[in-house]
Amino acid sequence: MSGENIKEYCGVFGAYGCPEAARISYLGLFALQHRGEEAAGICTSDGKQLYNLKGRGLVGEVFNEENIRTLPGTAAIGHTRYSTTGSSTVLNAQPYKVTYSKGEVAIAHNGNLVNAQILRAELEAYGQIFGSTMDSEIFVHLMAKPSYRNPEEAVLGSVQRGKGAYTLVILTETQLFGVRDPHGFRPLSLGRLGSGYVLASETCAFDLIDAEFIREIEPGEVVVIDEKGVRSHFPFKEKTVQKAQCIFEHVYFARPDSRIFGDSVALVRERLGIYLAKEQPADADIVIPVPDSGNFAAMGFARESGIPLAHGFTRNHYIGRTFINPTQAVRAAKVRIKLNPIKQVVAGKRVVVVDDSIVRGNTAKSRVWVLRKAGAKEVHMRISCPPHVSPCYYGIDFPSKEELLACNNSMAEIKKFLDVDSIGYLSLEGMLKATTQSPEGFCAACFTGKYPTPIEDVTDKMKLENQR
Repeated sequence: MSGENIKEYCGVFGAYGCPEAARISYLGLFALQHRGEEAAGICTSDGKQLYNLKGRGLVGEVFNEENIRTLPGTAAIGHTRYSTTGSSTVLNAQPYKVTYSKGEVAIAHNGNLVNAQILRAELEAYGQIFGSTMDSEIFVHLMAKPSYRNPEEAVLGSVQRGKGAYTLVILTETQLFGVRDPHGFRPLSLGRLGSGYVLASETCAFDLIDAEFIREIEPGEVVVIDEKGVRSHFPFKEKTVQKAQCIFEHVYFARPDSRIFGDSVALVRERLGIYLAKEQPADADIVIPVPDSGNFAAMGFARESGIPLAHGFTRNHYIGRTFINPTQAVRAAKVRIKLNPIKQVVAGKRVVVVDDSIVRGNTAKSRVWVLRKAGAKEVHMRISCPPHVSPCYYGIDFPSKEELLACNNSMAEIKKFLDVDSIGYLSLEGMLKATTQSPEGFCAACFTGKYPTPIEDVTDKMKLENQR
């Protein structure tokens, strides 16, 4: 991954009717750790009240054998966080739990509202007091509207006010809700575990707890899970909304062993590499991936081109994903130690480096430098998605347009900056063709600048703090 300044959004998990729901959620969050490393949290229900525990750090750092016992109950929601809106503090960690007129409610959110500032200003004008600077908290304030007769009605009403990307798991004393916005930007799936049910951002979480995958939650669907079983509502059915599932989930964010948006992530990435080899061939001796997200695309590139696949980098697995860290100083240090070339593999060779993306380009440039220092004769960079030219407003903390390498430089200038012998990106058509779904069902705004919703707020993760 050369997008060293792309930040992940979050991972969400839910369980209902599961003995030791906290432990199940703990394991589920381990599988979703790649979706956010700043904070983790679990909230459980014993049918009468909610118990919430959250903190900064990795799942294994926040939870231990002693504190997991403080979370009783057979229902739970969990969250791994990168802060796309609101700073990295314990206050902004999720699940976010409140007490209101109808009882207790906790929420965990993956995505980003594009009308967060407008909604918050409206709620504050009516006297609502916010306890965090997250856009996620807006939903629980919307649920507190006096006219809602019960939590189910409150969830269905509140989600219709949000615009943008939101995959939610919501927990009350007796019910678990799963929500996808009508565009379906972020993934969410339903599974069965024994006599209970589970929800997760990615199906890899089901594999870890040995749950059976049932289906994906549909865009615009609200699933209610309680003692009556599972039932669905479609509060947006009267509106015509175009699906806009995030294609970058397939390119980079999701784990390869997950199934999202109707496809195997691993197989989509392999097809990305196949189309990349067809569109951007290279005369070289070996193909090497930038691990780990470039692995499957490199396999596809090698298979299509006939150039042998080799492992030219070794990865230090004892550091986190560099781009998730909130400070540039820490991130820069980790970039330098994350990958090391294997000299005996690359020395004297013409090398094709397959990576999933380039954002600012600083990390990609450093990779080329270490390959040349290790003796690579030629370095050809191949990227399994199109050039990034626009920021994301839907939960990925992309840099501004001014910082995006491809937005401000020609291919010749990028080639010179990276110091490569050639540079080649996959086309938009090739990327979308790698899935088995309709191309019209994906959001590719970061590659095209064409956003599926009006953008009402600026893309600033501190926007709600600046509003205070």
